[in-house]
Amino acid sequence: MINGVLKSKLDKLWLDFFAGGIANPLTVIEQITLLMFSRMLDMQEMRAEKRAKRLKQERGDPVFPKEKQHLRWSHLINLGAQEQLDLMLREILPFFKGHMVNRSSLGKYMQDVQCLIQKPSLMKTAVNAVNDLPLHQGDTKGDLYEYMLGKLTMAGYTGAFRTPRHVIRAMVEMLQVKPMEMVCDPACGTGGFLIETMEYLRRTHSSKKLVHDETDEKSGEVIKNDHGDPIQVYPGDLLDPYRNHIEKDMFHGFDFDATMLRIAAMNMLLHGIESPCIEYQDSLSDNFADRFPEYHENAFDVILANPPFKGSIDADSVHKSLTSVAKTKKTELLFLVLMMRMLKTGGRCAVIVPDGVLFGSAAAHKAVRRMIVEDNQLQAVISLPSGVFKPYAGVSTAILFFTKGGETKDVWFYKVENDGYSLDDKRDPVPNSDLPDLVKKWHKRNVKKMQDRTAQCFFVPRADIAANKYDLSINRYREVIYEEKEYDPPKVILANLRELEKEIMTDIDELEGMLG
Repeated sequence: MINGVLKSKLDKLWLDFFAGGIANPLTVIEQITLLMFSRMLDMQEMRAEKRAKRLKQERGDPVFPKEKQHLRWSHLINLGAQEQLDLMLREILPFFKGHMVNRSSLGKYMQDVQCLIQKPSLMKTAVNAVNDLPLHQGDTKGDLYEYMLGKLTMAGYTGAFRTPRHVIRAMVEMLQVKPMEMVCDPACGTGGFLIETMEYLRRTHSSKKLVHDETDEKSGEVIKNDHGDPIQVYPGDLLDPYRNHIEKDMFHGFDFDATMLRIAAMNMLLHGIESPCIEYQDSLSDNFADRFPEYHENAFDVILANPPFKGSIDADSVHKSLTSVAKTKKTELLFLVLMMRMLKTGGRCAVIVPDGVLFGSAAAHKAVRRMIVEDNQLQAVISLPSGVFKPYAGVSTAILFFTKGGETKDVWFYKVENDGYSLDDKRDPVPNSDLPDLVKKWHKRNVKKMQDRTAQCFFVPRADIAANKYDLSINRYREVIYEEKEYDPPKVILANLRELEKEIMTDIDELEGMLG
């Protein structure tokens, strides 16, 4: 976690961008990402130089050639405001778009980035602010970027909403991802699912004995969160012998928004994922199989996703293998078919869907639900409160958990009433979240002991679901107990009303007397 001082610095930088004429939150994050990339390249270069000096070796193939040393962050930070702006626009940005494309995992996503800072004063302020960020401090640098992403309060035109991180965390903990598995998000956005998977691996595959408190590089003091507790560091090398697989082969994401890809790549880099496979690609398009045949079918052990589910798309652009299963333009259905195709046999999926997928009466809705139940093992349907995605939207959603192949016998239903935050636009923290209970009961679920359909969670046999046209909405199966209330007879109620009227008239008479 990041402390209040860091949050205040980021909030001030955010307001400075707004005051400088850059009001779109996504654009603000993109510009901050550009500056962070510049600083991190210089930090990387410094580490390599120190290593070479310590080993008394020549520094081979530097990021910044001799004639480009003036483009380094350590030089930029010492320039005047106008000089900084000129250097960024005329030399640093072209350097990133050319030289760095094949030199850095993030560099390839910088090809079409633009520097939209036009005021020298804003450039100076932004450079100073980014220079003060603790990008050298383990988990803190990832947390501060996530804090910025939390300011994305706009829904995308494609219906893509930033998934709440506490919901993602519950999904990852329920799937229990293993360090040698292949993980994919076919609509990755800012990379939240992939990053939370990495954090889960750190928590579950790090030696508790070697975990230590985060300390400030300059002062040496222990860094604490808002509650006064030391921030814990899980050293990356504790994930050996899985490190090489995790850094190069484990994480895969696809998105057709270039800005989102830049943000996702930076987000993952700050969370210790050095070389993720993040690709510019519409996962539903007909050229996906041609560009990435190795990922289009039977490729992944785990898929975690919250695909866009607003409106429809051009049916002619969708891969025929998807529309042959479900003749529809609705992205939420097409993504479900795609994910079943991308999983290996035995692969696991956790995906957020709008409630309409659970009970839609169209032929495509029924076909997809039947495919999930009859051709795979549907394990759980988790109903989420309708305010989970506020302030983006009040849409009602659910999480489907299924395994490719196998056989559906009994499906576990759980109704989340409280996700730990208020269900209004403010989304303030509230006590008694159901999510810890959800994860706990998921791992201890028992068909014989969870048959009470009046409870918060229960099992439903496949036969009942098939008999209801594969309706997966929890309200179809949950039994509600209504308490019978007794009321006074009408004559008694009328008599009480007359007595009340007498009391009111008496009070009015007393008031008139007081007024003379």
